[in-house]
Amino acid sequence: MTIRVGRLQRPAVQESAPAALVFEGVSKHYGATTGVEGVDLAIPAGELVTLIGPSGCGKSTTLRLAAGLERPDRGTICVAGDVVADKRRFVEPERRRVGLVFQDYALFPHMTVAQNIEFGLDRLGRGDRRARTGEVLDLVRLAHLAARYPHELSGGEQQRVALARALAPRPAVVLLDEPFSSLDESLRAQVRRDTVATLKEAGTTGVLVTHDQTEALSVGTRVVVMRGGVIEQADTPEKVFEQPATRFVASFMGDADFLPAHVHRALLTCEIGVVSTVPGWANNEADVDVVLRPHEVALQPDPNSPARVSAVEYHGPFVLHYVTLASGRTVRSWQPHTVRHPVGTPVAVTVAAGTKPTLLLGDHAITSPPPGTSLQPRLPLPIQ
Repeated sequence: MTIRVGRLQRPAVQESAPAALVFEGVSKHYGATTGVEGVDLAIPAGELVTLIGPSGCGKSTTLRLAAGLERPDRGTICVAGDVVADKRRFVEPERRRVGLVFQDYALFPHMTVAQNIEFGLDRLGRGDRRARTGEVLDLVRLAHLAARYPHELSGGEQQRVALARALAPRPAVVLLDEPFSSLDESLRAQVRRDTVATLKEAGTTGVLVTHDQTEALSVGTRVVVMRGGVIEQADTPEKVFEQPATRFVASFMGDADFLPAHVHRALLTCEIGVVSTVPGWANNEADVDVVLRPHEVALQPDPNSPARVSAVEYHGPFVLHYVTLASGRTVRSWQPHTVRHPVGTPVAVTVAAGTKPTLLLGDHAITSPPPGTSLQPRLPLPIQ
């Protein structure tokens, strides 16, 4: 099908919903301190994104910019296709179609659960306010607590009330600022699952700031890792963990050890021996670093090996072994709780079968041979 425009014929374009949240070249500084610098990020409707990074990396600034609690120095921010901040305009938080869930929930102590939720629905008539409040209370399964006050609720229940209040005005995106950090560990996992289920059931886009790597990987459909105000990697949880884009991402998103290695004609070796083959490097040679995570390192007692177990940590289901290699470098290895090699044990260190390690050139991952590493192709042997 085509649409005729004058003498031109152009293919029909199927309209799609705009992204729920878009940052284009967004920067924010606080004097000489960088909040965020040149951030580009587009979050499609219905996606749940986690922002993670060390303290001061820019994740909370990113959230505050999206909410309208901060104004960018440069760049454009759009919510559901509408520009809410650029060099000429700035839309106030209450007019952005953005819901907020704070770390401390920020519930009004003198209001009941129902009144807390109705507070943000002042533009609706009384009957519509009550109807919408009932809908979101059913969504978070707290209808039976509508008449209670915040101090009469558990931490998990308060968190669900805060989420219901954020969802009540039907926002285009809900921003959650470390919403589970005040909960104890046993409750945190359950409330996290309930929150994710509620957002999915409501079909609402979510952006969650966290400092917990496990949380970031298990909650987000996409993980955004930040450092120094810039995005180091934004990808699926699997790729962020298994295919880190930088040395920083590799070390921040889980335990990682780095060993100098060498690729020669697609064979990757380091001081523990052959690591793997590297497809596409058949005629290349290069020095790299290889990233090894503890679950990828295998151990076997070997009295002739120069590597020695230097420390052992018991973690319940698993035991973490620290192994000092002949070079003095240390690698770590997860072993089942039934396997414990005492300190001082000589061990052969190898890479677990099926491992596809990340290669680093400097601080950045590489997936293809760098320039200047080509060797002369091998000539076929003469036929005798």
